[in-house]
Amino acid sequence: MVSVRLPDGSQRQFDAPVTVAQVAASIGAGLAKAALAGKVNGQLVDTSFLIEADADLAIVTEKDPEGLEVIRHSTAHLLAYAVKQLYPDAQVTIGPVIDNGFYYDFSYKRPFTPDDLVLIEKKMAELAKKDEVITRKVLPRDEAVAYFTSIGEAYKAEIISSIPADQDVSLYTEGNFTDLCRGPHVPSTGKLKVFKLMKLAGAYWRGDSKNEMLQRVYGTAWIKKEDQEAYLFMLEEAEKRDHRKLGKALDLFHMQEEAPGLVFWHAKGWTIWQQVEQYMRQVYQDGGYQEVKTPQILDRTLWEKTGHWENYRESMFATESENRNYALKPMNCPGHLQIFNTGLRSYRELPLRFGEFGQCHRNETSGALHGIMRVRGFTQDDGHIFCTEEQIAQEVMTFHPQAMKVYADFGFHNIDIKIATRPDNRIGTEEDWDRAEESLRSALRACGLTWQELPGEGAFYGPKIEYHLKDSLGRSWQVGTVQIDPSMPVRLGAEYVAEDNSRKIPIMLHRAIVGSMERFIGVLIENFAGAFPLWLSPVQVVVTNISDSQAEYAKSVAESLKKQGFRVNLDLRNEKITYKIREHSVQKVPYIIVIGDKERDASTVAVRTRGNLDLGVMPVSALVERLNHEIATKA
Repeated sequence: MVSVRLPDGSQRQFDAPVTVAQVAASIGAGLAKAALAGKVNGQLVDTSFLIEADADLAIVTEKDPEGLEVIRHSTAHLLAYAVKQLYPDAQVTIGPVIDNGFYYDFSYKRPFTPDDLVLIEKKMAELAKKDEVITRKVLPRDEAVAYFTSIGEAYKAEIISSIPADQDVSLYTEGNFTDLCRGPHVPSTGKLKVFKLMKLAGAYWRGDSKNEMLQRVYGTAWIKKEDQEAYLFMLEEAEKRDHRKLGKALDLFHMQEEAPGLVFWHAKGWTIWQQVEQYMRQVYQDGGYQEVKTPQILDRTLWEKTGHWENYRESMFATESENRNYALKPMNCPGHLQIFNTGLRSYRELPLRFGEFGQCHRNETSGALHGIMRVRGFTQDDGHIFCTEEQIAQEVMTFHPQAMKVYADFGFHNIDIKIATRPDNRIGTEEDWDRAEESLRSALRACGLTWQELPGEGAFYGPKIEYHLKDSLGRSWQVGTVQIDPSMPVRLGAEYVAEDNSRKIPIMLHRAIVGSMERFIGVLIENFAGAFPLWLSPVQVVVTNISDSQAEYAKSVAESLKKQGFRVNLDLRNEKITYKIREHSVQKVPYIIVIGDKERDASTVAVRTRGNLDLGVMPVSALVERLNHEIATKA
């Protein structure tokens, strides 16, 4: 007798071992048809999985998040199946699920082309329409190696050879195509109805540049056609908003080969930077932070004490002078600890908060660089709080509303909060981790928040809270963080005099709200598609004339606005007014002031806002009041 407990608490009894599919069928024909997979005692399995002992079971359908993952995983194998049908000499390697889709890497004698993608996608649709059953079998490792060697799949044989000899491996077959996979897969190819191949790329076998360059085919798969259409529309919009294209079009910044991963900020881009930095500087001050500045280069011995030289050396830029070894700082925390250590600290000084717009350098691989989103030189709105263990929760509770206000002021209101907990490779006792993780949870509870946990994704020295904001396209960006670090103060000898006159080691909290300034500005560019709110716009107002007879009045209006603190450009070119308006609209200037004879004679201005909205004629004082209100409210 096998007892199966369902999510609603009900139980079903079976006289013999039973498959997930059979349980679904016993509940109803509709569920049996909808079943994509199952979760047996929390483990995701095929519908063919045989339940041989009492177990908890959830039937996975397209309504469950796991259902979409199974569909994408199965579609990756459908892609490989189609490639083998069309190009039998191609060898298959790996094909995992990724965000919003999947990819599969192939070895083939010639490069695939966009025309090939059309043919492959058509073949995938044909195979899916056949609704072929997908079956699973388990083989001993060596038998699986022999099988793939016999059919000429050298890469699969190599992958399996790396598995311990005493382990079995699972193979999945659909039609005449068999692949190595841990599964699970959908019951049949007919479940795969909505997919699209997206692009081609190169990828080294096993990520090693010494190995063969493979061909990677990217695809996306969805449950509903409208979901895929929405995703493709989002990609189209994202392409228009690409910060690299807008950075060039709006004259914000550029990058060049002579300084890979480093940014040349133009005047307009640096104006945006300054607005972000000055805003964050006020946040520092309001939060009780002392703004500090630490050196760019520190002696190797200090990096050895922190553990960076041993564990992070490949990502650090090193240099030498007068027989001493140095490194550019990849992070600011060791420098802040040096400031903490300059005097004997008392418990009365804690919490002690340091903030720095600290420039860091990390030797990212060239393939990882991406515009100003992923660079080798970046500046953080970095802060470190030195406190007692008892003060952790309160500091996190204080930090949270600060961060949320910042995100709201920059136009982000959809924020996901996550806690990254202890990784496998960590230092400290289990009790230390228990207390640290509970400190973060209790602080978030006190703020009335819910959060998602990310098991194993904390730093090796402590857990952290992450703030993930969603932009206007629904994309998620991880920006702010609060991390507990009891380790580095120990390594660098930080201590304070406790109330009982004993010497104790402070806890250090790493915190940032926007994180990398470069990356955050890149996010802002894409979120607003370059059309920044007035308070962030590098040029807030353009004043332009219709003919030379209004030039002097236009100059006086521009000067008046500049004296009142607005960023103003004056355009007196001898061009048609429609041409000038169109040009400044393309540059996404928030306000265009047009001055003709009527405006000059009445001491007024004609106002247009972004989007070609005509606000009509108004006195300069009314325009100033409008601008000030918009800036003050950060509308």
